[in-house]
Amino acid sequence: MSRQRVVITGIGGLCALGTNVPAIWESMRAGRSGIGPITTTPMEDLKVQIGAEIKELPAHDLDRKQIATMDRFSLLAAIAASEAIRSAGLEISEALSPRAGAVVGTGIYGAITADEAYRHAYREKRSRVGIFTVPKTMPGAAAGQVSMANRLRGPVFGVTSACASSNHAFATAVDQLRLGRADVMIAGGTDAPLVFGVLKGWEALRALARDTCRPFSAERDGLVIGEGAGMAVLETYEHARARGAPILAELAGAGLSGDASDIVAPTVEGPASAMRRCLADAALAPEDVDYVNAHGTGTKANDQIETQAIRSVFGAHADKLSVSSTKSMHAHCMGASGALEMIACVMAIRDGVIPPTANYTTPDPDCDLDVTPNVARERKVRAAISNGFAFGGTNAVVAFKAI
Repeated sequence: MSRQRVVITGIGGLCALGTNVPAIWESMRAGRSGIGPITTTPMEDLKVQIGAEIKELPAHDLDRKQIATMDRFSLLAAIAASEAIRSAGLEISEALSPRAGAVVGTGIYGAITADEAYRHAYREKRSRVGIFTVPKTMPGAAAGQVSMANRLRGPVFGVTSACASSNHAFATAVDQLRLGRADVMIAGGTDAPLVFGVLKGWEALRALARDTCRPFSAERDGLVIGEGAGMAVLETYEHARARGAPILAELAGAGLSGDASDIVAPTVEGPASAMRRCLADAALAPEDVDYVNAHGTGTKANDQIETQAIRSVFGAHADKLSVSSTKSMHAHCMGASGALEMIACVMAIRDGVIPPTANYTTPDPDCDLDVTPNVARERKVRAAISNGFAFGGTNAVVAFKAI
C-alpha cells in the first residue's frame, strides 16, 4: 500500500549566520563562520568565552503580551515559524486550523528564564520569581507558542532528545501526516543556551573548543555552543499540490536508533543503524545520496566515529559522497542544530551547492571523507541526509530528495 508523501513548502530560520534563510544560506555558501566572543550574556568565571550568538533579532509582528510569556528559545522558534509560513504562502484558515499542527524540538529548554530564577532565589534572596517562570521554561513551550501565534489546532507538542531533537521533531511530524492526523505540520527546533549556567556545565565536560570549531580537522579540540532556530512547513504532497504551493524538497524518510551504551560516548553501530533505517524508510540506495550533512561537532571522538559509521553504511560509495559540517559556521545550537542543517540540505538540493566545512586546517587520516574543506562546491544533489547523534545515544537521521 502506498503511503503519504511529505514535502517541504517553506523554511525559516535565524542564527549567528543571519536572521532569515537567504542570509543564512549566503553565509553558508561563503564558508563564513558566525563564531566569536560572546557579548550578550555575562561571562564571569568562564574559561571559554566564544559562541555563535544572534546579535540582533529581526523585526517581527509577535504580540508584546505573548512575548512576555516567552523565553528566548520560544521567541526564536516563533520568528522562524513565521518566516517558514510566509515563504510557503500558507494561510491558516478556520478550515485548515484543526488540521495544522506543530512539533518543536529543544535540547536545553528555557535556560535564560531558569538562570534568572535561580539568581533571584539563591543569590539575591528574593521571595518570588517571575510569574511565568514555569510556562517559559517548559521544554514544550516553544511548540505551544508557535501554535498560539499561528492558530494551529492540530497535533501540537514538543520533543527533547538533546542534539537530535530537531530530527526527532521532523520524524514525528512526518508520522502525523502519514497517519492522517494533519495535513500541515510546522516542525523544527530551537535553543538559546548561551547562558552562564549552561556554559558552565559544558565547560565541566571539557568538550568546548578554545578558539573555533574545526570538524574533521586534525587540530579539532571541541565544539562551540550557539543559539538559533529553524522551522519547516511540512505538507502532504496532495495538500501542497491542491493549493499550488511551492515545493522545495521531499522529506522522504527518517531513521531512529538508540546506542543503549553510554550517556556521553557514542558508538559506531548506533549512528550507522539510524542511517540505514533512514535510507530504507526513504527508499534510497546508498548510491542515490550525494550529500551528507554530518553531525560533525568538532570533538575528537565524535568526528572519528561518525566517519566510521558513514563508511559502514555507504561502503565504496562513501568516497563519492560530499560531506560537510555546517556546525563549523553556526556552531552547535543544541536542539536547533538539526533544523539549521535541514536548511543547508534543502538549499543544497535547490541550488546544487555543497556548503563547506569551515575552519578546516589539516587532514585527519581517521576522518578520511571528502568533507568539502573551506570552500563550497557545485554539485547536483539528488538526495541528502542529515545526521543527528545525541548524548544518551539517541540517534535520528532524516532524508531529503529533489522533487
